[in-house]
Amino acid sequence: MPSAFVSVIVPVLHDAKMLAPLLAELVGKGESIQVEVVVTNGDAEDRELEPIRRDNPKVRWVDGCPGRALQMNRGALIASGRWLLFLHSDARLGPKWFDEIERAARVDVVGGCYRLEIDSCCWQARLIEFGVKWRARWLAIVYGDQGIFIRRDVFDLLGGYRPLPLMEDADLVRRMRQRGSFLLSQVRVRVSARRWERDGWWRRTFANIWILLSHLVGRAPENMAESYPAWPQTK
Repeated sequence: MPSAFVSVIVPVLHDAKMLAPLLAELVGKGESIQVEVVVTNGDAEDRELEPIRRDNPKVRWVDGCPGRALQMNRGALIASGRWLLFLHSDARLGPKWFDEIERAARVDVVGGCYRLEIDSCCWQARLIEFGVKWRARWLAIVYGDQGIFIRRDVFDLLGGYRPLPLMEDADLVRRMRQRGSFLLSQVRVRVSARRWERDGWWRRTFANIWILLSHLVGRAPENMAESYPAWPQTK
């Protein structure tokens, strides 16, 4: 099997509803621009994924125990791309997403992320987007919902994701930056507003701020996770 330029790795856990339209977009695009799609499932008994598997024979699937860091590492193991893009199942990439990774390859950066956009017309969404942009630029902290792309050789050199219950994505980006330049792309990745709409805009936002502050003062992710129990479905 020829290697792809980019392997898009999507961790999923009981989220067939969001996964199906994402695959429809990615697989169609992948036919012309050397994109491989890998879905790494955290529940092999999830029957809702069966029709999606049948409808997407070009997608590579891997099953195993849940845990986002573990799932993404499993996906990377079977991925063939020279670049890896880790993408949440409720995310939708902007039209220039692939061009940005090509640009990253030309200017010799180790990886990067996209600019977060929340799929909501609420003013709270715009405020959160501003906060995320500020956090990524001035605190150099990036979360997985921004879509993280990385050179395959750098990912292997770093040993992949550490098996952390929270902040595994921020930890990876911190280690990436120690190896070279990191691209903060202005291409947008649109994510579902469901987490904020379900939990409440301010409740969800303050919970995320608490996690961020705990991370900045050096609190262990394992301890933070005790106060953030719904991670697999809601982070």
